[in-house]
Amino acid sequence: MRRGSNKLRRRNERSTSSSSGFGFSPSELRTLRALRTPAGVQRFLDDLPYNLAYTARSPKKVLQDQTASCLEGGIFAAAALRILGFPPLIFDLEADRDTDHVIAIFKVHGHWGAVAKSNFTGCRYREPVYRSLRELAMSYFNIYFNLRWERTLRRYSRPVNLRRFDRLNWMTTDKPIWFIAEHLCEIPHISLLTPAMEKQLTPLDLRTIKAEMFGHRKK
Repeated sequence: MRRGSNKLRRRNERSTSSSSGFGFSPSELRTLRALRTPAGVQRFLDDLPYNLAYTARSPKKVLQDQTASCLEGGIFAAAALRILGFPPLIFDLEADRDTDHVIAIFKVHGHWGAVAKSNFTGCRYREPVYRSLRELAMSYFNIYFNLRWERTLRRYSRPVNLRRFDRLNWMTTDKPIWFIAEHLCEIPHISLLTPAMEKQLTPLDLRTIKAEMFGHRKK
């Protein structure tokens, strides 16, 4: 009985949220629904210029300004996936001597995939074929590097359901949403490498660097 009640409550919550539009205008909702799939969300993000400014726009502001950074793109993707019926999940890839990468994640048939905005070629979409979040995180390892050509990815976080920030109107506020980035900095992260592995890492080769920096935007 309790299980059925929980299912009914979740269904009612989805229905209420859907009817309210989460604060998006009807035209914005049409734009988001037209993306149809996670791959469609990725294509939309790929078409946006990469935002090099130090900002934290909400998904609504990303739609209005038509630009996104890694952080903004990951959060936008989570919002878009929510409109398409997925939970609004993100997780954080944490690096040493480099910047973190915020990614929207989704599950299909029990396997994880990802949508992301990046200034680097390979740090974007992942098909939902990964059995665990560790597998998904490791798929970014070989092409995650800093401008000294060092492989820098070290840790990943557990999923964060952005519903926890609904009271702050994270999807549609005009104010910066740094509170999401701050939360990601505060939560535990899981190591991907042992210290011995880190000592054995080799620099990237020039061919990989050139491929990964194709279309890279500079200030």
